[in-house]
Amino acid sequence: MKKTHKNKKPEPLFRSIGSGKALAAGAAFLLLAIAPALADAAAPLRAADEQALSDQQLLGKRIFEDVTLSEPQGMSCASCHAPEHAFQGNNKSPIAAVALGSTPDKVGTRKTPTLMYKAYSPAFGFYIDADGAKPKLEPRGGQFWDGRAADLAEQASGPLLNPLEMNNPSAEAVVAKIARAPYADLAKTLYGPEVFADPKAAMGKMMKSVAAFELSPRFAPFSSKFDDWLRGKTELTAEEKRGYAIFIDTKKSNCVDCHAGKPESKDPTDWIFSDFSYHVLGVPRNAAIPANANPEVFDLGLCKRPGLEAILPKKIKLASLCGAFKAPTLRNVAVTGPYFHNGAFPSLRDAVAFYATRETDPGHWYPRDAKGKIDKFNDLPKAYKASVNVEDVPYDRKPGQRPRLNDQEIDALVAFLKTLTDRGMN
Repeated sequence: MKKTHKNKKPEPLFRSIGSGKALAAGAAFLLLAIAPALADAAAPLRAADEQALSDQQLLGKRIFEDVTLSEPQGMSCASCHAPEHAFQGNNKSPIAAVALGSTPDKVGTRKTPTLMYKAYSPAFGFYIDADGAKPKLEPRGGQFWDGRAADLAEQASGPLLNPLEMNNPSAEAVVAKIARAPYADLAKTLYGPEVFADPKAAMGKMMKSVAAFELSPRFAPFSSKFDDWLRGKTELTAEEKRGYAIFIDTKKSNCVDCHAGKPESKDPTDWIFSDFSYHVLGVPRNAAIPANANPEVFDLGLCKRPGLEAILPKKIKLASLCGAFKAPTLRNVAVTGPYFHNGAFPSLRDAVAFYATRETDPGHWYPRDAKGKIDKFNDLPKAYKASVNVEDVPYDRKPGQRPRLNDQEIDALVAFLKTLTDRGMN
């Protein structure tokens, strides 16, 4: 700064020359000079991994990570969908299979699924499966294990309002919390200063922001060893290659039938490892889930999806969908255990072996009843056990027969599945 004498006023930054045009020009120049700084000050602060996010995605991330949005506060969406664990987890639950809610006396009833690659799931509906000898209608898509959410925005609101999860009493309560949050101004910038005036509409906008975040590349990075192999940047080991061959062999594992990919394609986006179809697998009951302490309680999956009967094709019987759950993506499967909708199996190898030997050695997987008989498909009421798939490979076996996969083939398949882990996941 220019020094001045004690009694001398500092010179003005702009001198007026008669008409004041110079003053106006100088002011305009000053505004142009400081505009970038003002814009930077108004822009939301971003971490290094947030630079590529749009403002809408950034708002979604802020909501996703906000631990004040539960009741009581302390739990966020990220508590059960941790980024480093492939956007799944259990909020440090004492029961590995189900997540702890916002209060220590509440846990969920189903395994928290990964949010990765969920953008590839179509809207729920009945689609023609033309892969078999005879085309047939089958349910596919939607969000959650039973497809009850139409899209990612609807899915995002579910945990916020579930009393076993984030426990908010209403959408209005959620919106009120967001309106008080440090990132509320970002929401106003995106959707207008009166965005919170209509809580119902605001909730929809906030959940669309979360969905936008879940559509960002971090939820579908395609950065696994398998992806690098497709791109010709690395090689699979001999065992991994053998596991891949088993994976796509429809007469061995038949994994690719539901966990879809295109063997002829080197494009990672052709390998989502799910066709998002629904299947009755007869997974064993998980006694560790508190709700299962009541022997009369059964999680029937798809057949209890709200609104299903209204859209059910006449050719499909509702009862045939009881016990059906959506086939998840196998991407990051090595780090997203325990496995299946009820977390029945803690290890990936057991989950794979179950597919191979469920029919040939049921006594290994199911308990015996009071009469000493194997209680096969024990997580389904007797009336629905006939719906379990016992026809397709690898289930088309009988007790005592040789399974479709032996122990070495199971190990190879597990080795291949471990190549599907994206970088940075653990």
